[in-house]
Amino acid sequence: MVEAQRVILRGQSEPQNLESASTPDPATACRMTLGVRLRPANDMGKQPLRVLAAMSGGVDSAVAAALAVEAGHEVVGVHMALTRNANLFREGTRGCCTIEDATDARRVADLLGIPFYVWDLSETFQETVVDDFLAEYAAGRTPNPCIRCNEHVKYRTLMSKALALGFDAVATGHYARIVEGPDGRELHRSPNMAKDQSYVLAVMGRDELDRVLFPLGEFATKADVRAEAERRGLAVSNKPDSYDICFIPDGNTRGWLRGRLGVKPGEVRDAEGNVIGEHEGAYAYTVGQRKGLALGRPAADGRPRYVLATDQTTNTVIVGPQELLTVNRIEATNATWLVNPSSMVPPFDSIGSLAVQIRAHGTAYPANIIASAGGQTLTAELTIQPARGVAAGQSLVVYHDTQVLAQATITRAWRA
Repeated sequence: MVEAQRVILRGQSEPQNLESASTPDPATACRMTLGVRLRPANDMGKQPLRVLAAMSGGVDSAVAAALAVEAGHEVVGVHMALTRNANLFREGTRGCCTIEDATDARRVADLLGIPFYVWDLSETFQETVVDDFLAEYAAGRTPNPCIRCNEHVKYRTLMSKALALGFDAVATGHYARIVEGPDGRELHRSPNMAKDQSYVLAVMGRDELDRVLFPLGEFATKADVRAEAERRGLAVSNKPDSYDICFIPDGNTRGWLRGRLGVKPGEVRDAEGNVIGEHEGAYAYTVGQRKGLALGRPAADGRPRYVLATDQTTNTVIVGPQELLTVNRIEATNATWLVNPSSMVPPFDSIGSLAVQIRAHGTAYPANIIASAGGQTLTAELTIQPARGVAAGQSLVVYHDTQVLAQATITRAWRA
């Protein structure tokens, strides 16, 4: 890729809203999508695929597995055991990969008449997700464990095991679409924008993209998925979704960090450097945070204060007014491209509308993109609306309308 190449934003100010997309029969549309040929035509012809269905025990992965079976593929279900605590139980809508979840997944597999296995991936999960989460917070960055899990567990370890065992593809219950484009498979947003997971899936590589199936890609609402599950007699049709961080089932991230990193008292300073409070560990604060500052007294102007930055070398938390959080330049490194970056050459008029997203289900900001360091470093120039609360460690995902182009890890953000 050309050094410091610029991609020009043109067209609409927001990626296309797909909530109004016409999907009269999502199950039928998914069956058509599942007919995609992943192997060379001379190897496969019209034979069914050998599909490994990742089954979490929830309704989404259950319906995804059912649709893969109905499409005529040879399906094997697998539940990933990610916790080292074999006695972990689910706490309402918190946590996942528990004993109950494994049992629910097995019941669905039995109903579908497919083989089912539980794979212990807890060591990989601990090293690549939990340990990484802890190290990133200790370094003053804000990680996204779902992205690390998709990258290292679901679309690296699971995929490599599946291919080694002779499977053609891995099917998951994620909300995203695969589109067959002129240059190969493309990752696109789900028509269900409230559940769209393309942001956390963007970290997968092009090789993984060629071997994944998203049977829920055409479902416009979660209600449609639940209705499909109920129609098929799946007992998980009304099972609540899991939220928060799965390995912190009580939702107390600060307490979890404190228990592992210890209490480290330090100063809270304002933007002018004045000491205005104390904290018990700078690692527990992230840029944009307002709650939990415990400053004791309001600002002189009476306005709320937010975390502007943390300095791990001095164990200092810096706070200030909301306007100091706004940025219009974001730099990110270690880019993963889901398109061939060498194809992105002038003229750029045909590229159309580009946008970047910095949070799952967050705002898509219209932007120009400068790619450097052989395409490994991306700089986003926000052209219309500034972003607020951008933290190092977050994921920057680049979209062209609904298509995911690239993902990279944010290193810094500023206002030019």
